[in-house]
Amino acid sequence: MEAFYNYFETIPSAHRSLILVSGIVFFWILEYVIPLFRLKYQKFKHAGINIFFTITTILVNFPLAFLLLKTSDWTLANNFGVLQWLSPMPLWAKVLLGVLLLDLISAWLAHWVAHKVKVLWGFHIIHHTDHQVDTTTANRHHPGESVLRFAFTCLGTFVVGAPVAIIMIYQALSVVFSQFNHANISLPKKIDTVLSWIIVSPNMHKVHHHYKLPYTDSNYGNIFSLWDRLFGTFLKLPSDKIIYGVDTYPNEKENSNISSLLRIPLKKYISHQEEEVTSSNQS
Repeated sequence: MEAFYNYFETIPSAHRSLILVSGIVFFWILEYVIPLFRLKYQKFKHAGINIFFTITTILVNFPLAFLLLKTSDWTLANNFGVLQWLSPMPLWAKVLLGVLLLDLISAWLAHWVAHKVKVLWGFHIIHHTDHQVDTTTANRHHPGESVLRFAFTCLGTFVVGAPVAIIMIYQALSVVFSQFNHANISLPKKIDTVLSWIIVSPNMHKVHHHYKLPYTDSNYGNIFSLWDRLFGTFLKLPSDKIIYGVDTYPNEKENSNISSLLRIPLKKYISHQEEEVTSSNQS
């Protein structure tokens, strides 16, 4: 564990990029082998749109990275944050707790806020306008949302008192898990169900991409499914009932145009349609 921790403490940028690319390639290939849906679309053209937003996310995060490092350094220097207050503890426990709390604040909470605050939803909705969800959808974020998520990562680092190594471990896991739970892959139902009690499985997250409420406002998690179950935002929906997209922007042609997507936050807010949920679908 110590060698693993030390590696992430000084992980080169090239290695972080390799994790991102390797995840996309691995799940991209797996989508051909065990697809959940036989999606009728031009896979490379679709990927090009989402890779554009992947690049903008990198361009946003790269110049801001020093703020994250400064936040981490400040918490360590001032003995501030949950991990600092609970020390000493075994290294494995420190890493696990740090990743858990960063997942809560930097991913779940940021995601929940993006759905609940109208102006922020205007940026996040780009993620939901994908009518063909696959592993590349994981990186489909408007540059404005990338700034929001970075701010919440800084907040998480501040509250947790996270050292750089734990931040890097969390971000590596976050990237891979996001690619995994967006991937158009079919796992045996029992395996997916068991996984969903611990981590966010593909079937669990696909519910979040159903085009109508209340499903759009459910299953916010990225790594751990604990948070949705704990806060009552966990919902189930059979895979064959899922329709990708979002009811307020149903035009697939416009949603495949980068220029149109970038302008969505400037448009007037449109209310969702509500869809009836039976008690059997709820956790």
